Amino acid sequence: MTSLTTLFNDGSQGDVRLEAQRLSMDYERRRVIDQLDLHIPPAQVTAIVGPNGCGKSTLLAALSRLQKPSTGAVLLDGKVISSQPSREVARRLALLPQDASAPEGLTVAELIRFGRQPHQGLLSQWSEQDQRIVDAALAAADLLDLADRPLESMSGGQRQRAWIAMAIAQATPLLLLDEPTSALDLSHQIEVFELIRQLTTAGKTIVMVVHDLSSACRYADNLVAMHRGTIIAQGKPRDIVTPELVKQLYDVSCVLLNDPVSGTPVIAGIQRAAQR
Repeated sequence: MTSLTTLFNDGSQGDVRLEAQRLSMDYERRRVIDQLDLHIPPAQVTAIVGPNGCGKSTLLAALSRLQKPSTGAVLLDGKVISSQPSREVARRLALLPQDASAPEGLTVAELIRFGRQPHQGLLSQWSEQDQRIVDAALAAADLLDLADRPLESMSGGQRQRAWIAMAIAQATPLLLLDEPTSALDLSHQIEVFELIRQLTTAGKTIVMVVHDLSSACRYADNLVAMHRGTIIAQGKPRDIVTPELVKQLYDVSCVLLNDPVSGTPVIAGIQRAAQR
């Protein structure tokens, strides 16, 4: 069985470098992101947080080159990402969108095999290495016993782990996730976040949009706080999260507690800020 550590540290990938330089994004003639600079630290979990409409998902779409910048650039390993061949980008970066869907009847194993497509050529055949990587992805997501199950027969948490396993099988050093725990209950959220932490331990760089600030503080190494299309704070959660930042982001007052297990900030005592 190929281990995750071997999969992501085989000497062929190295640390990935992803950054945005003076990035601006427009949507329907409205500026959504304005002159944003961002550097993603390698081999860490970066969580992008902020209120609805602040530009979080738009930023992720730009970083994955799904959307073209109005001005500025996204650089992957020092080169403008839009100028690089699609197959080369797909070998360095995997994206799991929030609205991922699959044909009815597709099994877990069949879904995960799609992750190997960027590594397949016109004349190449399915190899033992491909199968080892798929098996490692199944094992990492704790889905070996469910490999032959149709996706639609599984719980929400299991399905989400299957989608992440497909991205694992793509064997990229960088993974972008748009709200990976959206619509999941608490138990399934923990399943997914713990898998994400496991991937980073194995050397993968993760960028994820997260709706819940307390979860972002607990599971992310690096926090990017966005408001009205700009970054207003970035760094370790315990260094940058304050009641003042929470108020600026969400227009609420709160009390910050320390998680007794992780030592990370927990948002409590939330109230609407006084109307001015």
